[in-house]
Amino acid sequence: MRHALTVLLLLMTSACSEAPERTWTVSEFMADDALRSDHLRRCRENPGSLQNTANCRNAEEAEGRVRLQRMNRALGG
Repeated sequence: MRHALTVLLLLMTSACSEAPERTWTVSEFMADDALRSDHLRRCRENPGSLQNTANCRNAEEAEGRVRLQRMNRALGG
């Protein structure tokens, strides 16, 4: 009985937990300005919890690459 109760409790707990957030690639962030901006905003509002997540790192990398591309175009490159 105790074993069945433990299994039931574990199942109920896992059903309530959130699904993991999708991890976006750098290329996907580069292609979608709105997606990148939204993630950067959330990451910068809560850097203590989110700074080292894959999506925050990928969004920051994409932002740097997009800025570099814009600078190159502005300089005629």
